[in-house]
Amino acid sequence: MKSFKLVGLQLPGKTKNENEQSGKDCGELWQKFEVKKIADQIPGKVSDAIYAVYFDYESNEKGLFSYFIGCKVANDTQVPENLDELIIPEQTYHKEMAKGQMTGCITEAWKKIWNSDINRKFGFDFEVYDERSHNWENAEIDIYLSVKE
Repeated sequence: MKSFKLVGLQLPGKTKNENEQSGKDCGELWQKFEVKKIADQIPGKVSDAIYAVYFDYESNEKGLFSYFIGCKVANDTQVPENLDELIIPEQTYHKEMAKGQMTGCITEAWKKIWNSDINRKFGFDFEVYDERSHNWENAEIDIYLSVKE
């Protein structure tokens, strides 16, 4: 997949999966994203899909990582002062799908990924929330995992 640019909000500092910490931190960032209607403030959007990105891994799923929520924009988009940008580099991906009731289906999908033998690169991994994720009773969310060649 070619590289692309996102504009949105980055979690200040890093988080980790231990003791449900990332669930709390990432959940708070989602809340801020929704309450402040960040998606409506993003210029140059190429779609309404929302990307949740896990990146800058310290090690693997047990270590610290950064988190970002945003929308894909045209590469020449100027980033508003109150928002952050993230460039997703060109990478090879393995695609999984979370399907079912939100947000439990996401948690289940990640547990399955952590227990799989997917040859993960721990580069930039992301979830894509598009029109298929709007029905929280029966959502479909694509999860892209960066993998080693």
